[in-house]
Amino acid sequence: MSGLTTHILDQAVGGPAAGVLVRVSRRNGGVAAEFRTDEDGRARLIAGEDIAIGGYRLEFSIGEYFRTTGAAVTDPPFLDVVVIDFAVSNVEQHWHVPLLVSPYGYSTYRGS
Repeated sequence: MSGLTTHILDQAVGGPAAGVLVRVSRRNGGVAAEFRTDEDGRARLIAGEDIAIGGYRLEFSIGEYFRTTGAAVTDPPFLDVVVIDFAVSNVEQHWHVPLLVSPYGYSTYRGS
């Protein structure tokens, strides 16, 4: 299986971050698409046949998510949009970009 997926975990509550708006675009100016994570905090962003070698940008609307959950966040939120730039080097592989997030910090890595 190839393509691009994400999974967002809310570290403040210890569970998935459902309903987060995620924008994906090619860094060379390709068309952007928007998705919302499902109840398990997951989203399939690009199908295997549509992924290409090159740079991508993911934008996670974390500030909006935390406001809707009732989390104690500042106004404006410390983290509003988390941006992750990365590159795909092999279209035969699966690219999974998880995001672990709280109102005041985040981490990411290349998942499997």
